Amino acid sequence: MIRLALLLTLLSGPVLAQSAGEAAKTAADALEAASIQLDRAESARDRVAALTQTVRAYEDGLAAMRQGLRAAAIRETELGRKLAAQEGEVSQLLGVLSALGGQVQPQTLLHPQGPLGTARSGMLVAAVTPGLADQAARLRRDLEEVTALRDLQQSAANTLKEGLSGVQAARTELSQAIADRTDLPRRFTEDPIRLEILIASTETLQGFASGLSQIVENEEPQNLPRIAGQKGALPLPVRGVILRRAGEQDAAGVVRPGIVVATQPKALVTTPTAATIRYNGPLLDYGLVTILEPQADLLLVIAGLAEVYGAIGQVLPAGSPVGLMGGESVRTGDIQSPIGERGGAERSETLYIEMREGDAPVDPLTWFATDKG
Repeated sequence: MIRLALLLTLLSGPVLAQSAGEAAKTAADALEAASIQLDRAESARDRVAALTQTVRAYEDGLAAMRQGLRAAAIRETELGRKLAAQEGEVSQLLGVLSALGGQVQPQTLLHPQGPLGTARSGMLVAAVTPGLADQAARLRRDLEEVTALRDLQQSAANTLKEGLSGVQAARTELSQAIADRTDLPRRFTEDPIRLEILIASTETLQGFASGLSQIVENEEPQNLPRIAGQKGALPLPVRGVILRRAGEQDAAGVVRPGIVVATQPKALVTTPTAATIRYNGPLLDYGLVTILEPQADLLLVIAGLAEVYGAIGQVLPAGSPVGLMGGESVRTGDIQSPIGERGGAERSETLYIEMREGDAPVDPLTWFATDKG
């Protein structure tokens, strides 16, 4: 983890774009903070929180590294093309410099037309020499930058592998810590028979959501604070970009009331606020689904997961992991690719998010803080 943090700090240098550098520095700081928090964690809940922060920091760090290394590769390509285009000029420059450097005899300063011609030629050499020196200095700087960029990318290869294996190890530890956690409050227990009947008889998400209150036993009153004041400011459950908005048709012509977010493979999904798990498991054609209840008469539906965490009836703190996305982990070659020819694999997974107030869906973007652009 320390080695990855050091490389991220290196990536924050002037050789790369400012946005990538800032993101790299932030991710490095988050990795260090997560490491300290994990060392101090005593309870299972503390370990889950620390490992969640660790996974998120790795995700952000690898994303910053991807952006930074591609910027470095693009810059190297630009410099290579620039130097190739100037090859003729560079050859002439080297020829002139070599000629001047090899003829040190006094007669080289004489001119056939006598003292006046010698004076004129001296003035011409004095005017040209600074330009030749400047051109040589620019060439030297370009060559040094190319060398630095190549060294950076080469040194990053092993660290990239370490980062990718590190995030995978953190995910595995997180899954185990969640399984070991026993101190979460529980509002109710599920009735498995009623749940199976509801799933078998359900044809729509709306019908399933409406019947959730009928499949529980020993339910206690909802005591979580209302989140109306956070409307429009909740973080998205996953790092990603909005692929499809509410009411937009997908490729099959299907219109859904929720949004679709494109994510990286194996991305961690968390609850944006404290909530009760109303359901998690397979449902209809949505794949694995988690339905959270932040407050009475408000449901957050998260669908398209490859793995779900937690048990029905548990009350989760804000920021708790609820699942992982599917797909194959990004490979080192994909991250280092200068033109992103495999860039489509970066966000190859999609997560469906729906908000339901009462018995009706609402546009999720009215609840979540995004650029909405």
